[in-house]
Order: sequence, then C-alpha cells, then structure tokens
Amino acid sequence: MFSLKVALRYLFSKKSRNAINVISVISVLGVAVATSTIVCVMSVFNGFGKLAESHIASITPQVRVAPAKGKVIENVDSVVRCVAAVDGVELTTVMIEEQALAIYNGMQLPVRMIGVDSLFAAVTGFDATIIDGEYELSDSLFRYASLSVGVANRLQAHPSFYQYVGLYTPRRVGRINPANPAAAFRGDSLVVSSVFETDALDYDTDCIVLPISSVEQMLDYEGEASSIGVKLAESADEKDVIYALSSVLGPNYVVNNRLRQHADSFRMIEVEKWITFLLLAFILVIASFNVISTLSMIVVEKDANIHTMKALGASRKQISRIFFIEGWIISAAGGVIGVAVGIVLCLLQENYGLLKLSGDASMMTVNAYPVVVKAVDIVAILLLTVVIGWVTSYVTSLFTRRRY
Repeated sequence: MFSLKVALRYLFSKKSRNAINVISVISVLGVAVATSTIVCVMSVFNGFGKLAESHIASITPQVRVAPAKGKVIENVDSVVRCVAAVDGVELTTVMIEEQALAIYNGMQLPVRMIGVDSLFAAVTGFDATIIDGEYELSDSLFRYASLSVGVANRLQAHPSFYQYVGLYTPRRVGRINPANPAAAFRGDSLVVSSVFETDALDYDTDCIVLPISSVEQMLDYEGEASSIGVKLAESADEKDVIYALSSVLGPNYVVNNRLRQHADSFRMIEVEKWITFLLLAFILVIASFNVISTLSMIVVEKDANIHTMKALGASRKQISRIFFIEGWIISAAGGVIGVAVGIVLCLLQENYGLLKLSGDASMMTVNAYPVVVKAVDIVAILLLTVVIGWVTSYVTSLFTRRRY
C-alpha cells in the first residue's frame, strides 16, 4: 500500500521539469494509440471473416453430410431418411459435384458442376444470388443451368433460349472405342436460365448449377450423391444437431457446419489476423520504451526524496517496487484507454461507415470496411499490455535497485 500511494503521488504530482510531465503523457498516449490500432485492425479481420461467411451461406448448406472416404454416398435415399428423422432437421437436399468441360458458342471452359434437386434453393437461399435471368431447374421441355458470373463472363453467355451450353465428362462405365474418341465422353445440353454471384471466389469463378438428373445421366450415377445439405429449424441448436447426426450416421460420414466446410479459407483469415497481431505487438513494445525512459527520468527527478525515504527506513525493495507499480499504472492506463478508444472507433465504423473501401461502389457488396469486435481479441490485447507493462516496469525497477 505504501509503494502504491507513493507511485500514484509521483505519477500525478507536478515535476520540477515540465518536460517530464509531457513525456509521461506521451508514454500513456503511445501505448493507447498502439493498443487502439490493434483493436481496430483485428476487428476489421473479424469483419471480413463474417462477410465471407455470409457470402458462402447463399450457396452452402448450414450443415453438410459427406462421405468420410471416397467421393460419393451410396444408397443416398436411405441416408437422407436417417438425416431427416433427426430432431432439428427441417429440410434436406442432395447434391453431386464433379468437374466438366463447358462449351458455349464455340468457347470452352473447365467448370465445376453442382447437380442439385428442387429443395436446394430452400435449403441454401441460392435464388437470392441471381443477378440475371430467373433461377429454374427444369420444366416439361427444358433442363436449365445457372452460370456463375465468372463462367458467364468467360464464355460470354447470358440467359437465352436460343443458345445451349454443353457439358461433357469422361465416361465412367463401359468400353471406349479408340476409333471414335467422342464416345469416351458423355454430355448434356442445357438452356442458360440465369447468372448468379455469391461474392465468394470459390463459387463465382467456375461453378455451374444444374439439375441433379443431368449430372446423374452424365456420370452414370444411380442412388449416389456427393453430399447431403441440411437446413435446421430456427429453434434447433447447431452443435446438438451435428452431434446427433454424427451419432446416427456413424464414422463413415463427416458432418460439418459452414465454417468447417470451408476450413482452409477461414483458417487463412485467422492466421493472417494473428500474424498481424504479432507485428502490431512489436509496435506496442517500441511504444513501451517511452515508459522506461519516463520512469528513468522520474527516478532522477525524485533522487532527493528517495534518499529521504532510505534515511527513514525504506528498503531497496520497497523503493524499486514504487517505480515498478508506477510503470505498471502507465502501461495499464494506456492499454485501457486504447482499448476503449478502439472499441468506440469500431462502433462508429460499424454504424456510420466512416472509412470507405476504394473502388466502384456499384460493384461491391459493402462500401465500408466491415468490423466485428470480439471479446477474445480484447482479452488478448489486454493480456499483451499487461505482459509488456510488467517487463518495462521490471527493467526500471532493476535500474532503481542498482542505483540505490
């Protein structure tokens, strides 16, 4: 208590040299600015992560059941019945994904075709991504294909009943006649009904959504599928449903939510975020050097007082603890002020979009930097401030102990 009272008095009392007061304020502001910068930068990474998650939600089911080994689920109808019987499951959809060659008006492009059934849009909300034409799978006369914006641009395709897009895949079963290479492929021709854009690069670059019956015909599938998409009831808990599905289906199937379906992409965002955190931590360390210099000058400033305290019986340990606590207070004050300012700036950005993204606003999903403040980030930043404050204070206390 004695050391704390003296440390607070030394910190807030007027010094004989005004420069020390100025440097003390600069030390607190330096830590505060560095801390608030870390809060803002990490919140922007969180915002882009949330934005990416919202984009993939339009074409990725909330929960996905896939085979643990191999490419397809055998006897998919029976598996769908097991999935649909689990509490919390509202809708299911069956999907087949495979590579193919698309040909349109003499132009060729390797694509990823996604065969879907009539419930796909209800499970994923895919119809909300259509930017040209109308989403439709088939009618009594035609089977339709929805092209991603990347495929549409590269093939120069657009919704039309006058031009078909051809899809071709290597024949999976049967013999191949070397004299007729074209017989080694199976294909289908579909009408382009719509163009979609999800703002997710994985899907907008090379995807074509088409009826699952077309893909089954080209791949000679019967009762097989790549995955089963699941839409949960609003009242259902995602973790509980995933656990129930895993228990019912057993080890031969993998059940993932949206984040795990795109684990690599989100892991990369997290890696970039925490690497940036470490880089900014070095800036905070450099800013904390001001604390050491400030404390050193205060030690020199209070030299006469320190000798008086020693004469009154204060030990070397008590005196060094005074400046240890004072350095800790400076770092803590700067850290708390910085976190508070960073949170306020993020809230202003979230509500008013103060910093805009550069580029054509009509071509972007969001015009301002997205931000999301997470409690775990704040805790990590405060812990970093505490550790750095302890180190700088300890260095100063060693200097004081050696001096006296």
